[in-house]
Amino acid sequence: MPVPRCSGPCGGVRPAALRRPRTGGAVCRSCFCNAFEAEVLTTLQTGRLLPPGAIVAVGASGGKDSTVLAHVLRALDARHGLELDLRLVAVDEGIGGYRDAALAAVRRQAARWQLPLTVVAYADLFGGWTMDEVARRAAQEPGRARACCTFCGVLRRRALEEGAQRVRATHIVTGHNADDMAETVLMNFLRGDSGRLARGGTLGSPGEGGALPRCRPLQFASQKEIVLYAHFQELDYFSEECVYAPEAFRGHVRDLLKALEAARPSVVLDLVHSAERLALAPAARPPPPGACTRCGALASRSLCQACALLDGLNRGRPRLAIGKGRKGLGEEGEEQSCASKDRGRPIRAGAIQAF
Repeated sequence: MPVPRCSGPCGGVRPAALRRPRTGGAVCRSCFCNAFEAEVLTTLQTGRLLPPGAIVAVGASGGKDSTVLAHVLRALDARHGLELDLRLVAVDEGIGGYRDAALAAVRRQAARWQLPLTVVAYADLFGGWTMDEVARRAAQEPGRARACCTFCGVLRRRALEEGAQRVRATHIVTGHNADDMAETVLMNFLRGDSGRLARGGTLGSPGEGGALPRCRPLQFASQKEIVLYAHFQELDYFSEECVYAPEAFRGHVRDLLKALEAARPSVVLDLVHSAERLALAPAARPPPPGACTRCGALASRSLCQACALLDGLNRGRPRLAIGKGRKGLGEEGEEQSCASKDRGRPIRAGAIQAF
């Protein structure tokens, strides 16, 4: 069967390289990359996410999502004069045999793009606790193995905020993509978590209680297209799975979503847009957040989620601050366990329909 010609702006001058999962159109490599970048620009502009002059802390894990995010922001800034001051912020969770290789990829990216890099470590921020130490402590309690992602999500969010403050950022961007957001929406439905559902439909958070504004420029980009963009741009990124990820609830939700996507290809974006349109009855809406009595961070209870989790660890009772041990705890769980959501199973470019 002959390879179709590109149906994109080049007018069929070049042969098609893939059929876009998002639109079904057959496009060449150049038209696809240009369209991908244009769609991210549209997300930035329509959402008014990053004003001119913004000092942007890019949550960099070394994985595909954060790598593509930084590359696209640099390209758009140079081409369209967005006037962004980009700074990479990486988090060292203290996961032996995994994070060192990922941070090496981040350092290569920073050197290649000539972007400043700041690395913040759990051990320095949280009284010596690393994820490996947290995992060992959690493993001492029956049935708590999958708690690792809950701890990591909460602590990573706090660490990224701290790193952004250190570089004097005005905004934080993360590489969460459409698949990540659809998984989060589905997880919150399955948990019956109306509070998180109420907060999960926007492109980020405006920043309150001293926290920096956050946004997700790749929220409408599929994981498949992110992988393909990275492949076409020959980007250097780390693609191994976190050693604790297989135990996470998100993995089961991801498998379910893939099965649903096979029957209904639009299900990912359908879920993302459903969260945007979700309206809750007044009684189901979460109360306005206050300030943590210990660290002053934004909190829905007297202690923020990070302080509560660390308190449980220090008391030798990690489950004290998880699930039924602290019902209704905090804002972020395992659905935020990576700044760029790159801990999922690696995806090969060959897994996408290409010509």
